[in-house]
Amino acid sequence: MSFVEKLKGGLANTKNFIVEGWHELKKVRWPNRKELKGYTIVVLSVVIAITLYFYAFDWMLGRVLALFF
Repeated sequence: MSFVEKLKGGLANTKNFIVEGWHELKKVRWPNRKELKGYTIVVLSVVIAITLYFYAFDWMLGRVLALFF
């Protein structure tokens, strides 16, 4: 297989990938404003909870290690 044939095949695969991706995006059901607000609140709440958990764990670990060092 020559370089030109490989290049044509690669370009055809790329075009096919983009076309199929575009068709998949047309199938997506995008959330409305109310759903988006709810999802955003859930995500931010989880991020804050995980941040506080790791902050508390780090603080406690620091206190315990300070007793030994």
